[in-house]
Amino acid sequence: MNPVTIFAFICYLTVVVTIALVAYRITHNLSDFVLGGRQLGGPVAALSAGASDMSAWLLLGLPGAVFVLGLNQIWLPIGLTIGAYLSWRLLAKPLRVFSECANDSLTLPSFLDNRFFDRSGSIRIALAIVTLSFFAFYTASGLVGGAMLLQRFGISYEQALITGTTIIVAYTFIGGFLAVSWTDFFQGTLMFICLMVVPFVACTEFGGWEKTIDIITELGPHRLNPFTDFNAILFINLFAWGLGYFGQPHILVRFMAVRTIHDIPIARRICISWMSLSMVGAVLTGFVGIAFFYEHQIDPESIFIAFSQTLFSPWLAGVLFAAILSSIMCAIDSQMLASSSALTEDLYHRLFRKKASQKELVWVGRFAIIIIALVAMALANDPESTVINLVAFAWAGLGASFGPSVIGALFWRRMTRWGALSGILLGAAAVIIWEINGARGGIFEFYEIIPGFVFGTLGVIVGSLLDKPPSQEVLEQYDSAWEKIRQN
Repeated sequence: MNPVTIFAFICYLTVVVTIALVAYRITHNLSDFVLGGRQLGGPVAALSAGASDMSAWLLLGLPGAVFVLGLNQIWLPIGLTIGAYLSWRLLAKPLRVFSECANDSLTLPSFLDNRFFDRSGSIRIALAIVTLSFFAFYTASGLVGGAMLLQRFGISYEQALITGTTIIVAYTFIGGFLAVSWTDFFQGTLMFICLMVVPFVACTEFGGWEKTIDIITELGPHRLNPFTDFNAILFINLFAWGLGYFGQPHILVRFMAVRTIHDIPIARRICISWMSLSMVGAVLTGFVGIAFFYEHQIDPESIFIAFSQTLFSPWLAGVLFAAILSSIMCAIDSQMLASSSALTEDLYHRLFRKKASQKELVWVGRFAIIIIALVAMALANDPESTVINLVAFAWAGLGASFGPSVIGALFWRRMTRWGALSGILLGAAAVIIWEINGARGGIFEFYEIIPGFVFGTLGVIVGSLLDKPPSQEVLEQYDSAWEKIRQN
């Protein structure tokens, strides 16, 4: 690789490490490390939520899917945009207020635990296990993408995997939530600019949109039709991805970390605008790639990388490489931190060291990041792993496990501890069963988040109705939280 490209890449990494060191200086307790002291401004919360959501899928998976299958893949970004908007619109304000009213909860598992005064800790433990299990696959998907990128420096997949993991662990270990959020803001901005520039430059270099469309028409006009191979199951499956936003801990925690609920409307507008335009750029990148690379044998998930090497100067190629790594790092750092929070706050602090000092908990959280990284590396050790498949399973598992219980906890006064626990377990079980039996066809053709959400919701409703009504203290806390929401 050109030395100028490497230098540009190093400059980017220097900025990231500098941000982490600044965050380290103002991280004093566990609340700072896992939630930034609830001091995120609207723009930072917006880009942090958006960038940590998109992961390697935005620059690798989505362009690759469009490159192979054409415009019938636009339904997935549309479903995601709708889901993200609804989660911001419906959950952000209530979750910000409820999580603080519920004993200043720092994680989603601790929020549900405190929401129902679960003195047994069963909700927190169940959700911590679910978080760690599914995030292992989610984090592994990002590491696969990072290794694919770093292989361009002429190193083996294993060396690339170790290098990428070390970079991400280093700044997450140092700066915690603030480092993650600030770097996500910086990296999200970089990703956005690159996704606007690359398809435009590629199309211009190729000869314009008319020539691009003519070539694609010759190769196969079905790729221009968003309804190609369209059927009810495909439509439902692609749109169903939007359900995942109601249960992604690393995204929902941004709602909990916003400075005040008055910052949420501007954060929502920024995040949805960023998402929409970025996904349009990703779709166009894959679309132009069909014409640009039709005579070449190319890995579909490397389209963006190929454009960066083909069209741009070494310096700009380094910036584009940095954008790809940004998409990967934004997701992995948030996932590692959410997993670390589950290990530290929901297991270690809740079960083993209830009187642990804040300093001890912060350091436990840091070392938990290393443990999580090692597990994810083991799962990502297969260089043939497909990013989109790993993301799909983890996204469904987290969305179906958390989503119905979080929605119920915020909006249903009659919900109980057993309803939450039933929803968590049934949602997770349904996702796993559908994943295992996917090859059988029939009802198992549906994306696993659909049955997961259905069974999770049934678990919440039936479990709550079969349980005794909530105690007076649970109802008083619920009413108090909603009173604060209405006042603002």
